[in-house]
Amino acid sequence: MATSRTAMRFSTGSIGFTRRSFTTPSQSMLTKTRPSSRILADKVQLQQHFRRTYADLAPTKKPRRFRYFTYLWRLTYLSTIAGAAYLAYGVYELRHPDDQFESDPTKKNLVILGTGWGAVSLLKKLDTENYNVIVISPRNYFLFTPLLPSCTTGTVEHRSIMEPIRSITRHKKAAVKFYEAEATNIDPDRKIILIDDNSDIKGASSKTEVPYDMLVVSVGAENATFGIPGVKEHSCFLKEIGDAQNIRKRIMDCVETATFKDQSPEEVKRLLHMVVVGGGPTGVEFAGELQDFFDQDIKKWIPEISDKFKVTLIEALPNVLPMFSKQLIEYTESTFKEEKITIMTKTAVKKVTDTTVEAEVTAPDGKKTMTTMPYGLLVWATGNAVRPVVKDLMSKIPAQKDSRRGLAVNEYLVVQGTKDIWATGDCAVAGYAPTAQVASQEGAFLARLFNTMAKSEAIESQIYDLSSNLNVKAGDSAAVAKEIEAHERQLRRIKDIKPFHYTHQGSMAYIGSERAVADVSWLNGNFATGGGLTYLFWRSAYLSMCFSTRNRVLVVIDWLKSKTFGRDVSRE
Repeated sequence: MATSRTAMRFSTGSIGFTRRSFTTPSQSMLTKTRPSSRILADKVQLQQHFRRTYADLAPTKKPRRFRYFTYLWRLTYLSTIAGAAYLAYGVYELRHPDDQFESDPTKKNLVILGTGWGAVSLLKKLDTENYNVIVISPRNYFLFTPLLPSCTTGTVEHRSIMEPIRSITRHKKAAVKFYEAEATNIDPDRKIILIDDNSDIKGASSKTEVPYDMLVVSVGAENATFGIPGVKEHSCFLKEIGDAQNIRKRIMDCVETATFKDQSPEEVKRLLHMVVVGGGPTGVEFAGELQDFFDQDIKKWIPEISDKFKVTLIEALPNVLPMFSKQLIEYTESTFKEEKITIMTKTAVKKVTDTTVEAEVTAPDGKKTMTTMPYGLLVWATGNAVRPVVKDLMSKIPAQKDSRRGLAVNEYLVVQGTKDIWATGDCAVAGYAPTAQVASQEGAFLARLFNTMAKSEAIESQIYDLSSNLNVKAGDSAAVAKEIEAHERQLRRIKDIKPFHYTHQGSMAYIGSERAVADVSWLNGNFATGGGLTYLFWRSAYLSMCFSTRNRVLVVIDWLKSKTFGRDVSRE
């Protein structure tokens, strides 16, 4: 027992010792870890201080590189999407016309003669539901004439600048009748037009009469030869699609004939001499297109004639492009000199044969000499003459006896001596140059005038009905009187139409070698420019002036084709 107690005491003491031995080391560890705790606390304080300092400072953004290109790319693809959507909508609208109102026999017959700039501009803006509209023309399309010189060399296909007249009339609210015929006689007393079907295929009825209540004469003008012998028989004109096609064939005929076996050098020189008469925009543009065609295409495929091709431009006035500023005239002449196009100013053609042009040249000292030039192709691009139907109408109107250049019109384009006949374009004498720009503005003015006249008649009819029933039938007479007064105010506003005033928007011309000149109206003056950038402006301006989306797309495709593959040198 004593031994047991001793053992228990020992055990207890051992346990106690053991506890003390466990306790003592832990206290020493805490004592030893205090310096590391202070380090940890200092580190935490340092981190908090750093965080406060970082929060107080404004964060600096990293500079973004190529931001301009990012915005440019976004703008490009958004514009592409928008352009594609607009093009798709235009094509859909062109291919899916709406239903039309049928003609109303109680409405007035408005007859439009022609499908040129004046007539089509009128038809485009006219509210056809107000009239029974009838269009009469020997051609069933509208021709974008500013690009006609490009058709002669194959830069643009001729169908790309033609818009079918039935496509135009089909998109009007009310139905429009079209007769492909030529107006041969106008009777202003009976208000009758005699028309003749001059197509190759004729039916049982080829001549008939068309009555009218209102008539718009917009038949244009024909080529003037000024009575010079041989011009009509031997020269090519440049006014219609057929003229451009004929010139195209003649160019390639001259080239291929010049390369014929055993052809004499004199004959080769004559065949490859192309003469253009007329220094206006049409003549200048054709000369530039012709030189481009030879330099960029014909010379590559037929190099043996590369040093023999020659283009000569003849103008009776002292300089070409007389409607342009002096600096642009000088720029055009210097450009033609670089392109080796010969300009002969103060030169009047006196006689034309099948192989030569005889002209009178006035020297700077006033001395006149005659010169004879052999040619292979002669293009006559100057002067307008009155058409026979217009001459006949002028002879029937006493007020037109002193007019020589066409139908004299007043400030509202009404033919002098008549009340229900209007005239636009080259067949009208309104005090402005006979250009497409003038004719287009005249047609738009007549559309506004006719739309206003229809509204006026409708309001006048309403006023008459209200006034005739005033105080006769039961009702609020004061309210009816106020309504009449409101209609009269509206009528006065509508009838306040200003006379026609032409606004010149500028002139442009292509001068070859991918350069153009432009004299554009800017604010209160003109902005004259020429060169390569002007050439891009010339193209974009003409593209925007094309009649429809279809024309614009086709013209762009033609430009891309001719630039990529070159112009076609085949004869047809």
